Amino acid sequence: MICWINPFTGLAGDMLLGALLDAGAPLERVRSSIAATGLTGWELEAVRVSSHGIAATSARVRVTDTATERSAAELLRLAGAAHPQPVAALSVAALTAIAEVEGRLHGVDPAEVHLHELGGHDALVDIVGVAAALHALEVAELVCAPLPLGTGRVASAHGLLPCPAPATMALLAGAAVTGTDLAGETVTPTGAALLRAAAARFGPPPPMTPVATGYGAGTRVLADRPNVVAVTLGRPFPAPDPPPATDGAAVEEVVTLETNLDDVTGETLAHAVARAMAEGALDAWTTPAVMKKGRPAQVLHVLTRPEHAERLRALVLAETGTLGIRQTRQTRVAAPRRMRRVEVDGVPIRVKHGPFGAKAEHEDAAVAAARLGLPLRAVAERARRLAEAEQTGSSEREGGT
Repeated sequence: MICWINPFTGLAGDMLLGALLDAGAPLERVRSSIAATGLTGWELEAVRVSSHGIAATSARVRVTDTATERSAAELLRLAGAAHPQPVAALSVAALTAIAEVEGRLHGVDPAEVHLHELGGHDALVDIVGVAAALHALEVAELVCAPLPLGTGRVASAHGLLPCPAPATMALLAGAAVTGTDLAGETVTPTGAALLRAAAARFGPPPPMTPVATGYGAGTRVLADRPNVVAVTLGRPFPAPDPPPATDGAAVEEVVTLETNLDDVTGETLAHAVARAMAEGALDAWTTPAVMKKGRPAQVLHVLTRPEHAERLRALVLAETGTLGIRQTRQTRVAAPRRMRRVEVDGVPIRVKHGPFGAKAEHEDAAVAAARLGLPLRAVAERARRLAEAEQTGSSEREGGT
């Protein structure tokens, strides 16, 4: 599912949550995901309201715990316990983005950051709630229109700050923004962090067939316009029929996930590739790159079928800690293939056959080479010849019937 966000007057976490609930996200599933964090003393309600004639949903959090300040480490621990795992991964990514920005602005380690306005119940409920709603609605692609930025000043624990607040502007690096005649905070750090963690791209509605639209209301009352954010859910247009492939090849739609990494170890990167393959990726690999400020980096690529994209995206977020993943749909031409099993001196080896040759599976050939005390290349070549000989014999028998 595609989700296009139209931040008519701005974007805040509670407004986005209200819009997703209005578009059909099940409230009980959202509550269940939040409850799994272990956070107590809260209640989430979806209240129907009207803003300048537009019916909308207001996501309201009622709390009995008045704490408004928590450490980033505590919030990350709570968010990491959310269910299911993709909800936890997105929530942790959003909170990590906030902690890193706040740490950089105040000159402290992100792990030691104490969040003031963002440390209360409502911030965690909004973040986990939005992640749960996106998961429940099976949103695989998030697109947002340019964000309108207000002017003036906003009160904070550090005193009066300019609008947009420094943390918000840092979180919006790389986003599309535009000015507005509204004064005050129109985009909150929570809203900006959620877009960043979900790897939202910015622009007009992408090609899709709309299936539902929801409106989320903010708490601010505006004199001349509705204070709402709209989300439209849609299904991608059916892909045009690709040109027929030759030689019996199959043409199929795939999704490529990519992220730039300059702060993970080689061990972590290798583990992420192995996990992706174990979880059903069609392929996973890395390529070297040079990022900003001349930093050496690696680009992690994961190729998958569309139905597995969300699960593998959450896996990459959790394993690498990246704050953004690019996602593109493509078509691939897959040549016909089949596996044949042969034995080299009694040791079984699988051989993969394609239109233009055959090749022994490396893992099988390596095991056989070690067991037989023979060079790997010699074992692989013997297996290939045996498989081709069996293939030729089979074809001759089939032709003679």
